[in-house]
Amino acid sequence: MRLAIVIPTLNERPHVDAVVAQALAAADEVVVADGGSSDGTAQRAAELGARVVAGPPGRGRQLNLGVRATTAEALLFLHADTRLPDGAGPLACEALAGGAAGGGFRLRFDVERGILVLGGRLANLRSRLTGCPLGDQAQFASRAAFDAVGGFRDWPLLEDLDFIRRLKRYGRTVLLEPPVITAARRFHDQGIARTVGLNYLIWLLYFAGVSPHRLARLYRQIR
Repeated sequence: MRLAIVIPTLNERPHVDAVVAQALAAADEVVVADGGSSDGTAQRAAELGARVVAGPPGRGRQLNLGVRATTAEALLFLHADTRLPDGAGPLACEALAGGAAGGGFRLRFDVERGILVLGGRLANLRSRLTGCPLGDQAQFASRAAFDAVGGFRDWPLLEDLDFIRRLKRYGRTVLLEPPVITAARRFHDQGIARTVGLNYLIWLLYFAGVSPHRLARLYRQIR
């Protein structure tokens, strides 16, 4: 089973070297779907050997655009500030070949601070109980499952949660044991308590029926 890694970017120049190099070592195809970076992200990704496609910003639409530029049977969606564990590509392909529709990896933050360690453990517990790993956990899917559920929705946020919930209804999802390492920069920039509280508030409102477009306005106001 061939693997394509799709990386959505928007002004990720500090991270693009590492993420593209790792993706090229792990996958048969690497596509950077850029949303209009002004810092040279797209140019650098191309220099490193990734295929670059460009379109309007929006993670869901960027990921869909990237998928359309690939042909592999297995798809993995990698945030620019997330690092894969060794052997991630074969592990994802093995899970898909075994009948899973998709899934993701356990999560660990790149800072060993007590509250962030706890946050990672809670995220892993949530993912295991719900079968819904999120975007910063390197979601993956078979192309057949991706096409069947219609890919990502063009939402301003929560496109990863919506995608994995639809994928779970289509077929079995898995949480793979080796953790991805995700940057904790959002927590540093906005504060740990504030970021966690805002995330849970948005999820609560989403499950209460508030549209992602209204939630995006709330997110901008509160942040």
